[in-house]
Amino acid sequence: MIRSITQAKPEAELARLMEGLDRLFVVGCGTCVTLTRTGGQPQVAAMAENLARQGKLVTGAVVVPVACDHLTAEILDEHGAAIKQADALLIMTCAFGVQTIARQLRKMVIPALDTLFIGKETGPGRFDEVCTQCGTCIIGETGGICPVTTCHKGLVNGPCGGTNKGKCEIDKEKDCAWTLIYFRLQELGRLDSMKRYQKPRNHQGEPMPGRFRLG
Repeated sequence: MIRSITQAKPEAELARLMEGLDRLFVVGCGTCVTLTRTGGQPQVAAMAENLARQGKLVTGAVVVPVACDHLTAEILDEHGAAIKQADALLIMTCAFGVQTIARQLRKMVIPALDTLFIGKETGPGRFDEVCTQCGTCIIGETGGICPVTTCHKGLVNGPCGGTNKGKCEIDKEKDCAWTLIYFRLQELGRLDSMKRYQKPRNHQGEPMPGRFRLG
């Protein structure tokens, strides 16, 4: 299961963003942030209570099924009166959800969360980054293990000189990405792939902002 991984913004930053805005409508999402417990129903309710304690007026709140879906506008339209009364929308979704809502409503939006990365659930409540969407994928050479996300240094030619007994020198509890790649390629009978030099990464594989058109 792949999700956008988010965390709550620092209280001081959020207070600064809400400065001068006394009437707020809170929006959560039923997908990624519900799973990571950063913007589901319990968190939206807790946020509304916290805002009230700060002297803010919460004109309403809703957890939309999928904040980054174009149908979100229709769902929010059902709360049009409450949204109209608000100075701004406090949005507890990933950045994509915030931008989607901002495009659909002529209203000030405040993100309550920071979006960290795209993650895959690898255990109960644990999400590991699996892709930075760098646009220069080399996992065909590394047995399907991405060194850009798995290696703390993002090395595309490894291992570095700091690996020790298969562990990373930066995080000794973490397996060295290139040790994992070695054993994967050994298992597949493709160790020769490690001898192939990878050119320095193109850190702008796709010009920003990225665009893609079918056909």
